[in-house]
Amino acid sequence: MDWIVYILRCSDNSLYTGITRDLRRRLNEHNHSNRLAAAYTRARRPVSLVYQEAYLDRSSASIREAIIKKMTKKEKEQLVK
Repeated sequence: MDWIVYILRCSDNSLYTGITRDLRRRLNEHNHSNRLAAAYTRARRPVSLVYQEAYLDRSSASIREAIIKKMTKKEKEQLVK
């Protein structure tokens, strides 16, 4: 599995969804890098990993990411559980 779709819980209890090939590096960037972190997570640190799914290719991961991003907060919370 080369690509990971992940959900982070931010300090304000909001959820952020993204994709990456290196989850450990990306989580570190979200929490510590002002240049590489998403603007959304930079303003809501610290963030913690609450969910992940693995995919064989970027296309599949991107499609799943888009589906998750369209979910309501309630639906995302159900997924995280």
